[in-house]
Amino acid sequence: MEIEQLYEIFQQHPVITTDSRKCPLGAIFFALKGDKFDGNDYVADVLKAGAAYVVADREDIEARFITPDSTTNHVIKVDNALQTLQQLAHYHRSQMPATVIAITGTNGKTTTKELIAAALSTHYQTLYTQGNLNNHIGVPLTLLRLTPKDQFAVIEMGANHPGEIQELCELADPDCGLITNVGKAHLEGFGSFEGVIRTKTELYNYLRAKSAPVFANLDNLILKEWHENSSTIYYGTTPEAYIHGRITGLNPTLQIEWEKAPVRGSGGRPGGFITTQLVGSYNFENVLAAICVAAHFDVEDAAINTALAAYTPTNNRSQILKTKANTVIVDAYNANPSSMQAALDNFEQTEGSPKMVILGEMKELGAYSRDEHQKIVDRLRDSNLTVWLVGKHFSLPPTPITSGRATLNPDWKLFENTGNLLTYLKEKPVSGCTVLVKGSRANGLEAAIPYL
Repeated sequence: MEIEQLYEIFQQHPVITTDSRKCPLGAIFFALKGDKFDGNDYVADVLKAGAAYVVADREDIEARFITPDSTTNHVIKVDNALQTLQQLAHYHRSQMPATVIAITGTNGKTTTKELIAAALSTHYQTLYTQGNLNNHIGVPLTLLRLTPKDQFAVIEMGANHPGEIQELCELADPDCGLITNVGKAHLEGFGSFEGVIRTKTELYNYLRAKSAPVFANLDNLILKEWHENSSTIYYGTTPEAYIHGRITGLNPTLQIEWEKAPVRGSGGRPGGFITTQLVGSYNFENVLAAICVAAHFDVEDAAINTALAAYTPTNNRSQILKTKANTVIVDAYNANPSSMQAALDNFEQTEGSPKMVILGEMKELGAYSRDEHQKIVDRLRDSNLTVWLVGKHFSLPPTPITSGRATLNPDWKLFENTGNLLTYLKEKPVSGCTVLVKGSRANGLEAAIPYL
């Protein structure tokens, strides 16, 4: 079946699902293959549940479900269900009027995406990536949610191997975009930090090729050479940037002041003050990026300020929780060496005493894992923090922990896994502390929050 023909069916049944357990009545089910499941196994189930059509690709599908003499076959056999999903999404995107904004980066892309969407939504109908549906399956599913009424689509793009951002750009065909930053993440897939940079900047290369604008942090020297020859709208801390600002407070949440630089002969002017609900100085550039994008698309300053002040982080990202026993800063959605260092730097600046950190190991670092975890341990040796580490890639420093002048906080603990941590917390609860919980999502450190 040609994509145009499938698109006609999609227009009649515009709900797409890839999860046989969540198949709305009248939806189109794409039978994708995963590491543990094969959607082709559930064709009969979703048809019984009320799916209007199934797009499947296993060889036995045609013999089992497609009747030659039927005028309407509800199972469509294709060579590759995933590629067909992607092709349908790309075709649909080409038919929709929305301006597509692509966002990638090592850290902060989800928060930045949501901040941009919040600001744009004050004036425009805006679609944006839900959760972390930012890969080769999530991006097409997001694009297929576009409607003719949507004026903007803010599309998050993740990657863990070279070439992936280029593939997602070819799928979504963004009209503009930004890279939040680059850091040491997914080194196992990228091979090196340089590999991270090359992959993330595939977005800049794609936009440059079509003379499309990019939004960029003027303070980020690592990425400077990659966007210098682009049509660039800058944000940062210096007056040369179109949107520039400074941090005015961090206790407990980020507060900023910002203004616009002169544009097209006009004078610069104050943009305002924002007290966010975000933890951490590392979110400063994310907020500036959102202001820059919204201001470029003519959202009024007051609307930007109100939207960003109202944005509440979720999913264990930069959240402050006041429990009965402690103040808990939860940043346990993901972790890599760059974000871990930034979180620790910020935590040491925040008020609250005594302080402790519960750090889960960082995943997908490959051959770099042992060294990067050791750098975190070394970074903490001279702190006055109580340190609890979770995961086999961490190791405790020598005991007692000493510097040249003093014996430092000896209350370090190492847990093999989160289960062991929970057992300890149940037996010996923590109280009266300000606690940072940070680690890769695979650790499941959010399970510790009820015990803090």
